[in-house]
Amino acid sequence: MVDRPGLITPEIAEQYGVSTHTVSKTWAQHPDWPAPVDRRGRYKEYAATDIADFVREHIERQAVTLEPERLYTAQQLEDAGIGIKAGTIRADLTRSRWPEPDDTEHGVNRWKGETVMVAMTGRRGYRRQGS
Repeated sequence: MVDRPGLITPEIAEQYGVSTHTVSKTWAQHPDWPAPVDRRGRYKEYAATDIADFVREHIERQAVTLEPERLYTAQQLEDAGIGIKAGTIRADLTRSRWPEPDDTEHGVNRWKGETVMVAMTGRRGYRRQGS
C-alpha cells in the first residue's frame, strides 16, 4: 500500500466525518481552500497538511472557555462568543438538544459556564480543551 501525503474529496470527507457534498460544495468554495497539488483519477488531490490547516482555521471551533460557576443567559452566551446564537440555544433546549438550565429564578433560564463548556464539547465541530 502506498502512503500518500495527499487527499481526494472522498478521503477528506471520511477523515473529517462529513459528506463529499460538504467538502466539494461548501468547503472547497471557501476563498482560503488550498490549491490542489495533483490529480488522482477524476479528483483533485490536496496536501493533507493544507487540508488539516484549513479545517483547523475555518471549520473547527475552539473549545469555549467560560467562568465555570458563573450563570449565563442564552444572550450572554451568544455575546461571549460561543459560536451559537441565543435563539438556537432556546430552540435546541425545546428539542432536548441543549442541557436543562442550572437556574430558572424569576423565569430566566441560566446555565453555569461548566454546563455550557461540557455541552459545547459534545457539539459537532468543537474541539475539546487542550486538543
